[in-house]
Amino acid sequence: MTKAGRIFVSYGISITVMVGTFACTGTENSAESSAESNAEAEVASQVQPEPLNNHQNPYDLVEGWAKLPEGREWGSTSAVDIAPDGTIWVAERCGANSCLESDLSPVLHFDQEGNLLASFGAGLIASPHGIFVDADGNVWVTDWMDNAPSIPRPENERSLSAEARAAAQARKGPPEGTTKGSQVFKFSENGELLMTLGEPGGAAEPGYFYQPSDVLVTTDGTIFVADGHGRGNARIMKFTSDGTLITTFGTKGSGPGEFNGPHALAMDSMGRLFVGDRSNNRIQILDQDGNFIEEWYQFSRPSGIYIDQNDMIYVADSESGSVAPSQSAWKRGIRIGSATDGTVMYFIPDPDEDATSTSAAEGVAVDYEGNIYGAEVGPRALKKYVRVR
Repeated sequence: MTKAGRIFVSYGISITVMVGTFACTGTENSAESSAESNAEAEVASQVQPEPLNNHQNPYDLVEGWAKLPEGREWGSTSAVDIAPDGTIWVAERCGANSCLESDLSPVLHFDQEGNLLASFGAGLIASPHGIFVDADGNVWVTDWMDNAPSIPRPENERSLSAEARAAAQARKGPPEGTTKGSQVFKFSENGELLMTLGEPGGAAEPGYFYQPSDVLVTTDGTIFVADGHGRGNARIMKFTSDGTLITTFGTKGSGPGEFNGPHALAMDSMGRLFVGDRSNNRIQILDQDGNFIEEWYQFSRPSGIYIDQNDMIYVADSESGSVAPSQSAWKRGIRIGSATDGTVMYFIPDPDEDATSTSAAEGVAVDYEGNIYGAEVGPRALKKYVRVR
């Protein structure tokens, strides 16, 4: 475990909030959305239940619900969450799969009718991944990508000669002072930057993030960050409300309390922490000190997890059979069930059964009326589903 008590946090700058119309001036990132998932390690072999693909789907899609300003197109959309007032917050990658070459704002705020209320984060976030709205309405965003010079994968560093490592570190990077990414940001609902966790560019060392995937904040202000997206780290980091690191738990592996791509976080009414251990094709349930409680495989390959006020769990699978051949018997989509006992009740399938890369929802959230929102990286969309039967 990492030593407790270290603070790696900075506070406060203002971000311009844009309301209304944008110009679509971002440059398309050539990396397809599947590259994000292909960076993960091979799936560990696990004993799994029979695929659950045939449950009832009582939901219909609301076509064209979310409205972007004229001229702006949807990019890879990785995460969605619901504010205490019922409005919807979305992490979207600037009309592409990265915001590095764009002046668009990646944090989008919609009302319940799908109208854009505001946006912010332009020039600060390299590529948003997770989003969480806390009890006070503050918006937390993880920035999983970075623009630091390419370096060897951490697990291979020791096998390189000094010359090879120096050459790798000298690869073209951003101009001095403009490194960004591998951080976690806390914004007010008006777009003011209140706190930054981590150093720009990150590192696979204690005290830094390296590809943070998701963030969750409890009602008492405790912060949990899922750190590691298939490269380097595979851990959960726990902080006090002021950004002081309390502890970390988890290492790379497939055993209880080990992770292979901790991709999503959620918490039930009992305070149990649900971790989407995506490349192990399971959800792990832990207490808030990282102690293992149980693991579930019946929700397939979890890219996103949401637990509502009634302890219903919604799990988005965006990779089975396309990015993850080991899961070819499972269909992609959103599985819905009980967070109390793990029973799967409903299933919203991916309409594109033949997708060869990331497809269907990666992020998922549910409003107070039971409407489901799916954030899609591959199809580049935000979708809304309403229950009709």
